[in-house]
Amino acid sequence: MTRKVLALVLALTLAIGMVAMAQAKTISFLSIWAEDYDNGKLLTDLSAKYKEDHPDFDFELELVSSDNLQQKVATLAVSNDLPDVFAYESGTPLKTMIENDYVLNVSEALRELGVEDCIDAGAYSFLTNLVGTEDLYDLPLGLNIEGFWYNKALFEQAGIEAAPTTWDEMLEDCEKLMAAGIQPFAVGGADQWPATRIINAYVMRKLGVDAMNKMAAGEMSYTDPGMIEAAQMLQDMCEKGYFGVGPTTVDQNTAAQMILAGEAAIIYNGSWYTQDLVAPTNPAGEDGIGFFNIPTVEGGPGTLTEYSMNCGTILCLSKDKYDEETADWLKYIVTNLGDYAMSEFGALKGYVINEYPETMSKYSILVAEEMGKVTGTSTWFEAAMSSELSNIAQVNVQSLMNGEMTAEEYAQSLQDVWDANN
Repeated sequence: MTRKVLALVLALTLAIGMVAMAQAKTISFLSIWAEDYDNGKLLTDLSAKYKEDHPDFDFELELVSSDNLQQKVATLAVSNDLPDVFAYESGTPLKTMIENDYVLNVSEALRELGVEDCIDAGAYSFLTNLVGTEDLYDLPLGLNIEGFWYNKALFEQAGIEAAPTTWDEMLEDCEKLMAAGIQPFAVGGADQWPATRIINAYVMRKLGVDAMNKMAAGEMSYTDPGMIEAAQMLQDMCEKGYFGVGPTTVDQNTAAQMILAGEAAIIYNGSWYTQDLVAPTNPAGEDGIGFFNIPTVEGGPGTLTEYSMNCGTILCLSKDKYDEETADWLKYIVTNLGDYAMSEFGALKGYVINEYPETMSKYSILVAEEMGKVTGTSTWFEAAMSSELSNIAQVNVQSLMNGEMTAEEYAQSLQDVWDANN
Protein backbone atom coordinates (compact mmCIF):
# COMPACT_ATOMS: atom_id res chain seq x y z
CA MET A 1 0.00 0.00 0.00
CA THR A 2 1.48 3.31 -1.06
CA ARG A 3 1.91 6.14 1.37
CA LYS A 4 -0.71 8.16 -0.49
CA VAL A 5 -3.29 5.35 -0.25
CA LEU A 6 -2.40 4.74 3.40
CA ALA A 7 -2.82 8.41 4.19
CA LEU A 8 -6.20 8.39 2.44
CA VAL A 9 -7.34 5.33 4.43
CA LEU A 10 -6.22 6.91 7.68
CA ALA A 11 -7.99 10.14 6.80
CA LEU A 12 -11.22 8.28 5.97
CA THR A 13 -10.98 6.25 9.18
CA LEU A 14 -10.46 9.40 11.20
CA ALA A 15 -13.36 11.11 9.45
CA ILE A 16 -15.67 8.15 10.07
CA GLY A 17 -14.59 8.12 13.70
CA MET A 18 -15.25 11.84 14.03
CA VAL A 19 -18.73 11.43 12.49
CA ALA A 20 -19.48 8.61 14.92
CA MET A 21 -18.30 10.77 17.79
CA ALA A 22 -20.45 13.66 16.58
CA GLN A 23 -23.50 11.42 16.38
CA ALA A 24 -23.01 10.00 19.86
CA LYS A 25 -24.61 12.16 22.51
CA THR A 26 -25.52 11.62 26.12
CA ILE A 27 -27.76 14.40 27.35
CA SER A 28 -27.37 15.03 31.06
CA PHE A 29 -30.60 15.96 32.84
CA LEU A 30 -30.82 17.29 36.40
CA SER A 31 -34.30 16.36 37.63
CA ILE A 32 -36.48 16.50 40.73
CA TRP A 33 -38.56 13.59 39.39
CA ALA A 34 -37.54 9.95 39.28
CA GLU A 35 -37.55 8.38 35.83
CA ASP A 36 -40.74 6.45 36.59
CA TYR A 37 -42.71 9.39 38.02
CA ASP A 38 -44.46 12.47 36.67
CA ASN A 39 -42.31 14.63 34.35
CA GLY A 40 -39.35 12.34 34.88
CA LYS A 41 -41.27 9.50 33.24
CA LEU A 42 -42.62 11.80 30.54
CA LEU A 43 -39.16 12.93 29.43
CA THR A 44 -37.61 9.49 29.88
CA ASP A 45 -40.33 7.87 27.76
CA LEU A 46 -39.98 10.41 24.97
CA SER A 47 -36.17 10.19 25.06
CA ALA A 48 -36.42 6.40 24.79
CA LYS A 49 -38.64 6.79 21.71
CA TYR A 50 -36.15 9.25 20.24
CA LYS A 51 -33.34 6.77 20.86
CA GLU A 52 -35.11 4.15 18.72
CA ASP A 53 -34.15 6.17 15.64
CA HIS A 54 -30.91 7.53 17.13
CA PRO A 55 -29.09 4.53 18.63
CA ASP A 56 -26.02 6.57 19.57
CA PHE A 57 -28.12 8.89 21.70
CA ASP A 58 -28.47 8.43 25.45
CA PHE A 59 -30.21 10.27 28.28
CA GLU A 60 -28.64 10.41 31.74
CA LEU A 61 -30.74 11.50 34.70
CA GLU A 62 -29.48 12.85 38.03
CA LEU A 63 -31.93 13.38 40.86
CA VAL A 64 -31.93 16.27 43.33
CA SER A 65 -34.59 17.12 45.92
CA SER A 66 -36.85 20.05 45.06
CA ASP A 67 -35.67 21.82 48.24
CA ASN A 68 -32.06 21.74 47.01
CA LEU A 69 -32.70 22.41 43.32
CA GLN A 70 -31.90 26.13 43.27
CA GLN A 71 -28.73 25.73 45.32
CA LYS A 72 -27.54 22.81 43.19
CA VAL A 73 -28.08 24.70 39.94
CA ALA A 74 -26.43 27.85 41.31
CA THR A 75 -23.36 25.84 42.33
CA LEU A 76 -23.11 24.17 38.92
CA ALA A 77 -23.61 27.48 37.13
CA VAL A 78 -20.77 29.34 38.84
CA SER A 79 -18.43 26.38 38.26
CA ASN A 80 -19.41 26.31 34.55
CA ASP A 81 -20.68 22.75 34.90
CA LEU A 82 -24.41 22.98 34.20
CA PRO A 83 -25.98 19.85 32.71
CA ASP A 84 -27.40 19.94 29.20
CA VAL A 85 -30.95 20.11 30.56
CA PHE A 86 -32.17 20.90 34.05
CA ALA A 87 -35.34 21.44 36.01
CA TYR A 88 -35.62 24.89 37.58
CA GLU A 89 -37.96 27.46 39.09
CA SER A 90 -39.49 30.13 36.92
CA GLY A 91 -39.97 33.75 37.97
CA THR A 92 -37.19 35.49 39.90
CA PRO A 93 -34.78 32.50 40.09
CA LEU A 94 -34.85 32.06 36.31
CA LYS A 95 -34.52 35.79 35.73
CA THR A 96 -31.17 35.70 37.55
CA MET A 97 -29.99 32.85 35.31
CA ILE A 98 -31.01 34.82 32.21
CA GLU A 99 -29.18 37.94 33.40
CA ASN A 100 -26.01 35.88 33.91
CA ASP A 101 -26.30 34.37 30.41
CA TYR A 102 -26.43 30.78 31.69
CA VAL A 103 -29.56 29.57 29.88
CA LEU A 104 -30.45 29.08 26.25
CA ASN A 105 -32.82 31.49 24.50
CA VAL A 106 -35.45 28.85 23.77
CA SER A 107 -37.44 31.08 21.42
CA GLU A 108 -34.43 31.57 19.14
CA ALA A 109 -33.63 27.87 19.21
CA LEU A 110 -37.19 26.80 18.40
CA ARG A 111 -37.48 29.41 15.64
CA GLU A 112 -34.33 28.04 14.02
CA LEU A 113 -35.79 24.52 14.29
CA GLY A 114 -39.13 25.64 12.88
CA VAL A 115 -41.14 24.40 15.87
CA GLU A 116 -41.81 27.55 17.92
CA ASP A 117 -45.55 27.11 17.36
CA CYS A 118 -45.48 23.84 19.32
CA ILE A 119 -45.58 25.85 22.56
CA ASP A 120 -49.11 26.71 23.70
CA ALA A 121 -49.71 30.46 23.31
CA GLY A 122 -51.02 30.77 26.87
CA ALA A 123 -47.99 29.00 28.29
CA TYR A 124 -45.66 31.15 26.18
CA SER A 125 -47.28 34.35 27.43
CA PHE A 126 -47.41 33.17 31.05
CA LEU A 127 -43.74 32.13 31.17
CA THR A 128 -42.41 35.28 29.48
CA ASN A 129 -44.52 37.48 31.75
CA LEU A 130 -43.02 35.79 34.80
CA VAL A 131 -39.53 36.99 33.88
CA GLY A 132 -40.42 40.12 31.90
CA THR A 133 -38.87 39.04 28.61
CA GLU A 134 -40.21 38.88 25.07
CA ASP A 135 -38.41 35.62 24.34
CA LEU A 136 -38.81 32.31 26.12
CA TYR A 137 -35.87 31.02 28.14
CA ASP A 138 -37.50 27.90 29.53
CA LEU A 139 -39.82 25.11 28.49
CA PRO A 140 -43.10 24.43 30.29
CA LEU A 141 -43.67 21.07 31.95
CA GLY A 142 -47.20 21.92 32.91
CA LEU A 143 -49.85 24.56 32.43
CA ASN A 144 -52.04 24.30 35.45
CA ILE A 145 -54.97 26.02 37.04
CA GLU A 146 -55.11 25.87 40.81
CA GLY A 147 -58.04 25.76 43.16
CA PHE A 148 -59.97 23.51 45.51
CA TRP A 149 -60.72 19.84 44.84
CA TYR A 150 -63.34 18.07 46.93
CA ASN A 151 -64.69 14.61 47.63
CA LYS A 152 -68.29 14.63 46.38
CA ALA A 153 -69.43 11.77 48.62
CA LEU A 154 -68.22 13.59 51.74
CA PHE A 155 -69.99 16.79 50.69
CA GLU A 156 -73.20 14.82 50.23
CA GLN A 157 -72.71 13.09 53.58
CA ALA A 158 -72.43 16.50 55.27
CA GLY A 159 -75.52 17.82 53.47
CA ILE A 160 -73.61 20.23 51.22
CA GLU A 161 -75.57 20.53 48.00
CA ALA A 162 -73.25 22.73 45.94
CA ALA A 163 -69.63 23.85 45.96
CA PRO A 164 -69.09 27.24 47.63
CA THR A 165 -68.60 30.40 45.60
CA THR A 166 -67.69 32.74 48.49
CA TRP A 167 -65.11 32.30 51.21
CA ASP A 168 -67.79 32.66 53.89
CA GLU A 169 -69.76 29.83 52.28
CA MET A 170 -66.63 27.68 52.30
CA LEU A 171 -66.16 28.27 56.02
CA GLU A 172 -69.81 27.41 56.62
CA ASP A 173 -69.27 24.17 54.71
CA CYS A 174 -66.28 23.43 56.95
CA GLU A 175 -68.57 23.64 59.98
CA LYS A 176 -71.06 21.27 58.33
CA LEU A 177 -68.27 18.80 57.62
CA MET A 178 -66.95 19.05 61.19
CA ALA A 179 -70.47 18.42 62.52
CA ALA A 180 -70.63 15.28 60.38
CA GLY A 181 -67.33 14.04 61.79
CA ILE A 182 -65.42 14.79 58.58
CA GLN A 183 -62.06 16.61 58.42
CA PRO A 184 -62.74 19.58 56.12
CA PHE A 185 -59.27 20.06 54.63
CA ALA A 186 -56.11 18.13 53.97
CA VAL A 187 -53.01 20.27 53.48
CA GLY A 188 -49.39 19.32 52.86
CA GLY A 189 -47.98 21.64 55.49
CA ALA A 190 -44.78 19.62 55.74
CA ASP A 191 -43.98 20.75 52.19
CA GLN A 192 -44.73 24.36 53.16
CA TRP A 193 -45.84 25.64 49.73
CA PRO A 194 -49.34 24.10 49.97
CA ALA A 195 -49.92 26.27 53.04
CA THR A 196 -48.67 29.50 51.44
CA ARG A 197 -51.05 28.73 48.55
CA ILE A 198 -53.98 29.17 50.97
CA ILE A 199 -52.67 32.62 51.90
CA ASN A 200 -52.18 33.43 48.23
CA ALA A 201 -55.73 32.34 47.41
CA TYR A 202 -57.17 34.76 49.95
CA VAL A 203 -54.84 37.59 48.91
CA MET A 204 -55.72 37.40 45.22
CA ARG A 205 -59.42 37.64 46.05
CA LYS A 206 -59.02 40.33 48.73
CA LEU A 207 -56.38 42.51 47.04
CA GLY A 208 -56.44 41.48 43.38
CA VAL A 209 -54.49 39.18 41.07
CA ASP A 210 -51.48 41.50 40.88
CA ALA A 211 -51.07 42.04 44.64
CA MET A 212 -48.08 39.73 45.15
CA ASN A 213 -46.25 41.23 42.17
CA LYS A 214 -46.87 44.72 43.56
CA MET A 215 -45.44 43.69 46.93
CA ALA A 216 -42.34 42.23 45.29
CA ALA A 217 -41.89 45.49 43.35
CA GLY A 218 -42.27 47.62 46.49
CA GLU A 219 -45.55 49.14 45.32
CA MET A 220 -47.38 47.52 48.22
CA SER A 221 -46.16 46.39 51.63
CA TYR A 222 -46.12 42.79 52.78
CA THR A 223 -47.70 44.18 55.96
CA ASP A 224 -50.74 45.40 54.03
CA PRO A 225 -53.90 44.75 56.09
CA GLY A 226 -55.12 42.36 53.37
CA MET A 227 -51.98 40.25 53.71
CA ILE A 228 -52.32 40.14 57.49
CA GLU A 229 -55.98 39.19 57.11
CA ALA A 230 -54.99 36.33 54.78
CA ALA A 231 -52.34 35.04 57.20
CA GLN A 232 -54.83 35.29 60.05
CA MET A 233 -57.37 33.31 58.01
CA LEU A 234 -54.92 30.42 57.60
CA GLN A 235 -54.12 30.43 61.31
CA ASP A 236 -57.80 30.59 62.29
CA MET A 237 -58.62 27.65 60.03
CA CYS A 238 -55.84 25.66 61.71
CA GLU A 239 -57.03 26.57 65.21
CA LYS A 240 -60.59 25.53 64.37
CA GLY A 241 -59.36 22.09 63.36
CA TYR A 242 -60.24 22.43 59.69
CA PHE A 243 -56.87 20.95 58.68
CA GLY A 244 -56.94 18.14 61.23
CA VAL A 245 -54.24 17.32 63.76
CA GLY A 246 -50.62 18.21 63.00
CA PRO A 247 -51.09 19.68 59.51
CA THR A 248 -47.43 20.76 59.34
CA THR A 249 -46.37 17.09 59.55
CA VAL A 250 -48.39 15.95 56.53
CA ASP A 251 -46.81 16.06 53.07
CA GLN A 252 -48.79 17.02 49.97
CA ASN A 253 -48.79 13.55 48.42
CA THR A 254 -50.33 12.12 51.59
CA ALA A 255 -52.85 14.97 51.74
CA ALA A 256 -53.86 14.34 48.12
CA GLN A 257 -54.46 10.66 48.82
CA MET A 258 -56.54 11.55 51.87
CA ILE A 259 -59.08 13.26 49.60
CA LEU A 260 -59.30 10.24 47.30
CA ALA A 261 -59.67 7.85 50.22
CA GLY A 262 -62.40 9.94 51.87
CA GLU A 263 -60.29 10.84 54.91
CA ALA A 264 -60.73 14.60 54.29
CA ALA A 265 -63.06 16.59 52.08
CA ILE A 266 -61.11 19.43 50.41
CA ILE A 267 -57.58 20.14 49.22
CA TYR A 268 -55.97 23.09 47.49
CA ASN A 269 -54.10 21.68 44.52
CA GLY A 270 -53.29 22.23 40.87
CA SER A 271 -54.63 20.49 37.80
CA TRP A 272 -51.54 18.25 37.88
CA TYR A 273 -53.70 16.37 40.40
CA THR A 274 -55.50 14.78 37.45
CA GLN A 275 -52.65 12.30 37.15
CA ASP A 276 -53.77 10.83 40.48
CA LEU A 277 -57.44 11.21 39.66
CA VAL A 278 -57.32 9.27 36.39
CA ALA A 279 -55.31 6.43 37.91
CA PRO A 280 -57.28 3.16 38.06
CA THR A 281 -56.32 2.93 41.73
CA ASN A 282 -58.23 6.12 42.63
CA PRO A 283 -60.73 4.89 45.26
CA ALA A 284 -63.04 7.87 44.54
CA GLY A 285 -63.62 6.61 41.00
CA GLU A 286 -63.85 8.38 37.67
CA ASP A 287 -66.28 11.07 38.87
CA GLY A 288 -65.92 11.15 42.66
CA ILE A 289 -63.82 14.31 42.91
CA GLY A 290 -65.06 17.79 42.00
CA PHE A 291 -63.39 21.17 41.60
CA PHE A 292 -64.27 24.73 42.54
CA ASN A 293 -62.28 27.87 41.87
CA ILE A 294 -61.04 30.04 44.73
CA PRO A 295 -64.14 31.57 46.35
CA THR A 296 -64.54 35.33 46.36
CA VAL A 297 -63.79 37.38 49.48
CA GLU A 298 -66.23 40.03 50.63
CA GLY A 299 -65.04 43.52 49.74
CA GLY A 300 -62.31 42.28 47.42
CA PRO A 301 -62.03 42.80 43.65
CA GLY A 302 -61.38 39.11 42.88
CA THR A 303 -63.79 37.28 40.57
CA LEU A 304 -64.57 33.61 39.92
CA THR A 305 -63.16 33.79 36.39
CA GLU A 306 -59.71 34.77 37.66
CA TYR A 307 -57.55 31.75 38.33
CA SER A 308 -54.27 31.15 40.05
CA MET A 309 -52.10 29.52 37.40
CA ASN A 310 -48.87 27.65 37.58
CA CYS A 311 -46.41 26.46 35.00
CA GLY A 312 -44.89 24.00 37.46
CA THR A 313 -41.18 23.43 37.63
CA ILE A 314 -39.81 24.40 34.24
CA LEU A 315 -37.07 23.00 32.01
CA CYS A 316 -33.96 24.96 31.01
CA LEU A 317 -31.09 24.19 28.69
CA SER A 318 -27.50 25.21 29.26
CA LYS A 319 -26.46 27.83 26.72
CA ASP A 320 -22.85 26.61 26.69
CA LYS A 321 -23.76 22.92 26.28
CA TYR A 322 -26.30 23.43 23.50
CA ASP A 323 -25.22 21.80 20.20
CA GLU A 324 -26.69 20.17 17.08
CA GLU A 325 -27.39 16.87 18.81
CA THR A 326 -29.22 18.57 21.67
CA ALA A 327 -31.14 20.68 19.15
CA ASP A 328 -32.35 17.59 17.30
CA TRP A 329 -33.52 15.99 20.57
CA LEU A 330 -35.19 19.27 21.59
CA LYS A 331 -37.10 19.41 18.30
CA TYR A 332 -38.43 15.89 18.88
CA ILE A 333 -39.43 16.65 22.47
CA VAL A 334 -41.42 19.83 21.80
CA THR A 335 -43.06 18.30 18.73
CA ASN A 336 -44.33 15.23 20.57
CA LEU A 337 -44.72 16.23 24.21
CA GLY A 338 -48.23 17.71 24.02
CA ASP A 339 -49.88 14.70 22.40
CA TYR A 340 -47.96 12.15 24.48
CA ALA A 341 -48.74 13.86 27.80
CA MET A 342 -52.45 14.00 26.96
CA SER A 343 -52.71 10.43 25.65
CA GLU A 344 -50.64 8.79 28.39
CA PHE A 345 -51.24 11.05 31.40
CA GLY A 346 -54.37 12.98 30.52
CA ALA A 347 -52.39 16.13 31.31
CA LEU A 348 -51.91 19.55 29.72
CA LYS A 349 -48.24 20.50 29.77
CA GLY A 350 -48.17 23.81 27.91
CA TYR A 351 -47.75 22.38 24.40
CA VAL A 352 -50.07 22.37 21.41
CA ILE A 353 -52.05 19.15 21.18
CA ASN A 354 -52.50 18.03 17.59
CA GLU A 355 -54.63 15.00 18.29
CA TYR A 356 -56.78 14.52 21.35
CA PRO A 357 -57.51 10.96 22.48
CA GLU A 358 -60.82 9.53 21.27
CA THR A 359 -61.83 9.06 24.89
CA MET A 360 -60.84 11.54 27.60
CA SER A 361 -61.39 11.12 31.30
CA LYS A 362 -64.02 13.26 33.00
CA TYR A 363 -61.23 14.87 35.01
CA SER A 364 -59.32 15.94 31.89
CA ILE A 365 -62.53 17.34 30.42
CA LEU A 366 -63.19 19.18 33.70
CA VAL A 367 -59.78 20.87 33.56
CA ALA A 368 -60.19 21.79 29.90
CA GLU A 369 -63.59 23.36 30.68
CA GLU A 370 -62.14 25.36 33.58
CA MET A 371 -59.28 26.55 31.37
CA GLY A 372 -61.90 27.90 29.00
CA LYS A 373 -63.35 30.14 31.73
CA VAL A 374 -60.13 32.02 32.49
CA THR A 375 -60.31 35.81 32.06
CA GLY A 376 -57.46 36.77 34.39
CA THR A 377 -54.58 35.05 36.15
CA SER A 378 -52.47 35.27 39.28
CA THR A 379 -49.15 33.61 39.93
CA TRP A 380 -48.38 31.49 42.96
CA PHE A 381 -47.37 33.09 46.26
CA GLU A 382 -43.57 33.02 45.88
CA ALA A 383 -43.32 33.57 42.09
CA ALA A 384 -42.01 37.14 42.27
CA MET A 385 -40.03 36.71 45.50
CA SER A 386 -36.26 36.42 45.77
CA SER A 387 -34.92 33.05 46.89
CA GLU A 388 -34.28 34.39 50.39
CA LEU A 389 -37.75 35.87 50.71
CA SER A 390 -39.37 32.73 49.32
CA ASN A 391 -37.51 30.62 51.87
CA ILE A 392 -38.66 32.83 54.77
CA ALA A 393 -42.25 32.77 53.51
CA GLN A 394 -42.30 28.98 53.47
CA VAL A 395 -40.36 28.27 56.65
CA ASN A 396 -42.38 30.75 58.71
CA VAL A 397 -45.74 29.54 57.44
CA GLN A 398 -45.34 26.46 59.62
CA SER A 399 -44.80 28.68 62.67
CA LEU A 400 -47.91 30.62 61.67
CA MET A 401 -49.95 27.42 61.39
CA ASN A 402 -48.71 26.13 64.72
CA GLY A 403 -49.55 29.38 66.50
CA GLU A 404 -45.89 30.16 67.24
CA MET A 405 -46.07 33.36 65.17
CA THR A 406 -48.88 35.87 64.82
CA ALA A 407 -50.26 36.95 61.45
CA GLU A 408 -48.68 40.37 61.98
CA GLU A 409 -45.31 38.80 62.76
CA TYR A 410 -45.51 36.60 59.69
CA ALA A 411 -46.23 39.56 57.42
CA GLN A 412 -43.51 41.62 59.08
CA SER A 413 -40.96 38.82 58.57
CA LEU A 414 -41.55 39.07 54.82
CA GLN A 415 -41.27 42.84 54.80
CA ASP A 416 -38.07 42.71 56.86
CA VAL A 417 -36.36 40.52 54.25
CA TRP A 418 -37.60 42.75 51.44
CA ASP A 419 -36.37 45.89 53.22
CA ALA A 420 -32.96 44.34 53.83
CA ASN A 421 -32.44 43.60 50.15
CA ASN A 422 -33.92 46.70 48.51
